[in-house]
Amino acid sequence: TKSIPYTFIRGGYFYFSRRVPADLQQHYRYPRVVQGLRTASISQAKVRANIAAAKLDAYWSHMRLIKSEVIGLSLVKEPNLGAGLLAITPCTPIKKPSESPTLLDALDMYLKQKGKGRPQTFKAAAVRSCNYVINVSGNKALSEYTRQDALQFRDFLVNRKLTGSSVTRNFSYVKAVINFALSELALDIRNQFTGVYHDRAAGVLVRKPIPIDGVHKVQTECRKIDDDMRWLIALVSDTGMRLAEAAGLSKADFIGLDCDAPHIHLIKHPWRNLKTTSSQRLIPLSGQALWAAKQIVSTPSPSEFAFPRYNTQSNTAANSASAALNKWLKQYVPSGCTMHSFRHSMRDRLRAVQCPADIVDQIGGWQTDGVGHSYGSGYPLDVLSVWMRKVT
Repeated sequence: TKSIPYTFIRGGYFYFSRRVPADLQQHYRYPRVVQGLRTASISQAKVRANIAAAKLDAYWSHMRLIKSEVIGLSLVKEPNLGAGLLAITPCTPIKKPSESPTLLDALDMYLKQKGKGRPQTFKAAAVRSCNYVINVSGNKALSEYTRQDALQFRDFLVNRKLTGSSVTRNFSYVKAVINFALSELALDIRNQFTGVYHDRAAGVLVRKPIPIDGVHKVQTECRKIDDDMRWLIALVSDTGMRLAEAAGLSKADFIGLDCDAPHIHLIKHPWRNLKTTSSQRLIPLSGQALWAAKQIVSTPSPSEFAFPRYNTQSNTAANSASAALNKWLKQYVPSGCTMHSFRHSMRDRLRAVQCPADIVDQIGGWQTDGVGHSYGSGYPLDVLSVWMRKVT
């Protein structure tokens, strides 16, 4: 545990351990402070150990300050008052300069309330962003953060070579955590992390759609090779699904493949969540996507997964799928195009047949603006199928 100062591991869990300074040991019953950090995670242990060390340093500085000689103490009219102010015991609490919660308190509140039913990535992203702030400025009370802290946080992210969109995402999580705590506790405190300027376009690559001849070329190669990886590519190419959505399908999600309206019922699974609420949808199957779906369902396999190589009962390895498929794909598509480019291509292909924008949004699982679009169940499957057949 040398990489995490003041810690040791016992029984798989991290413990904080720090020797009491010699000049303060008379205030303690033991010469060392030891406290369980209640985590087996390296990243969490590092944050909690740093916070514990910072709190101890502040407390010990307070003890030394009170012990030091105060100029003019002999002039105080009530000597007992001066003595009382200087009295200190190890149990004397140090009052916080503010009653507002710390950033970690706000994060805990945010995750307990807003994290219900959300994927693990939601929690991980919020924790990571707040840990960045703590690494830069410490775990302060929300009222103690200054504009300088926010600017240092921005510079920290930029110096890590994050793209403009990644910087924006980290700021979004920090702002959301702080705003939620301020709203819940009705605190009149300004969120210093709002309105911080940064170059949002820095390092951001424009996603390119795959030209239609490139799409057809890839589909032809998929039919020649005819294996599970090519089925996944063909399925994405003629549905516009996100790769993680397609890779996490079960065989039961394919419905009516031999009927007039074959489709995918895209829903959440224990091993794969969905990005947004609008991502849960019915996706008509036609063209090469229908071919791929029939190959998947007709192939004998004891697994319930459409793509067993990328799934376990608890996780869909979407990153592994992306790396493997993009490596094969790049020889057939223009430079800069990836598996996600099929999603951009599908949007263009639907535009090309003059498909209404709200139908495009429903097929792709994009959020449609406007209150009215949240009413009802959307377009029926047969209407969606008409437009998808025009595309394919």
